[in-house]
Amino acid sequence: MNAITIMSERGQVVIPKDVRDRLRMSSGDRLEVVERPDGVLLRKPFLRSGEDFDTITGRIRSRLRYEGPPVSIEDMNQAVADMWAAGGPRWDG
Repeated sequence: MNAITIMSERGQVVIPKDVRDRLRMSSGDRLEVVERPDGVLLRKPFLRSGEDFDTITGRIRSRLRYEGPPVSIEDMNQAVADMWAAGGPRWDG
């Protein structure tokens, strides 16, 4: 979902309530500000380990190598849809 908000003179923005509710955000939550070529991304940081999102995902990528051909977004979306149609993910733990 996309939403429009306005920046105040002090550089503050309001995240719409319906978005905050869906993302379970509340007053005092910290947000990581990521500068991107197309704008700014706000995301909740992964601070349980003291590491940021990029460090954690980099560590995961270094351990889980995929040597196959590139997979399209459409194929990934279909695989997820097929998994949920079959009753969702199964955990053996």
